[in-house]
Amino acid sequence: MTGAGAPGAAGIIHCLKMDSRFSIVAADAREEAYGRYLTESFELLPAADQPGFADQVLEICRKHDIKIILPLVTRELIPLAMHRESFEKAGIMIPLSPVNALEIAINKGKLYQFLQWRGMDLPDFRIIDRVEQFQTAIRELGFPEKPVCFKPLQSNGSRGFRIISKSVNELDVLLNQKPSSLYITLEEAVRILSSGPFPELLVSEYLPGDEYSVDCLANNGVPVLVVPRWRKKMINGISVEGEFIKEESIITYCSQIIRELQLHGNIGIQVKANQEGKYLVLEINPRVQGTISAGLGAGINLPVLALKQELGLPVPAAEMTVQWGTKFSRYWQELFY
Repeated sequence: MTGAGAPGAAGIIHCLKMDSRFSIVAADAREEAYGRYLTESFELLPAADQPGFADQVLEICRKHDIKIILPLVTRELIPLAMHRESFEKAGIMIPLSPVNALEIAINKGKLYQFLQWRGMDLPDFRIIDRVEQFQTAIRELGFPEKPVCFKPLQSNGSRGFRIISKSVNELDVLLNQKPSSLYITLEEAVRILSSGPFPELLVSEYLPGDEYSVDCLANNGVPVLVVPRWRKKMINGISVEGEFIKEESIITYCSQIIRELQLHGNIGIQVKANQEGKYLVLEINPRVQGTISAGLGAGINLPVLALKQELGLPVPAAEMTVQWGTKFSRYWQELFY
């Protein structure tokens, strides 16, 4: 399992340890990743963009006789998928979507365009890369009468995401909100974005309704399990309180996305309701999501289910049964070493 220092790594390791047939080798690009102290073995990885990354992962797999890789880091997905054939020749499986699907899923602009071409409902959006386009897009999407949001085409964990609203009270943001506030004025957004090379951005209407994180298990484009969980409270883009709710419209919508993109393995899809209450996609994480471990409370162990699917192991019906209505709350826990 890569990404052993990720915020959700401890929960995912806990999920994997629920099945005694698996032994875990944790890996991370940072030597002091806390996950090393929660597993039997640890290996230091180069960054995913370094030459020879996949070769070094393959070497580690041979060293430990690893049969399957579970990547937690988005940057690693395409390099690993591109070398899938080399891993498979060595008897090593990677439950990942095809490279072309990954390239679309992790780029919000490509994702929105792809789904738009297939007639799926989406937030109103623009893709821009210049300050003039940015200001035009903001106005076309209804600002200042309506709030508008923007985000980089590739980012994780709410990095770069901001909401532009005319009702922003800057004094209130400074004095009463944590520094992680997502609200920003148009003037401040333009100033910051123009302070360097202007980035490619997805600018879209702001969706004011409830937000769901949807943990999915897919089998080569076939939705096997689609589990919406309401994001009742978030801190820095990570769910800390929520509830598993069987919202059929979300299940149908996400199932279509899985089919259109031919996704495979553990998949995370973020959706949010618009003014009319229709749930629309925000982004896709074509990997294990950090809060996937909350599913244990609802009776499902999605990381283990993905490994069983890849290895062709039998899955009893009880392991696929979601206990809808389960609520969860997450908290920090210390690790001493």
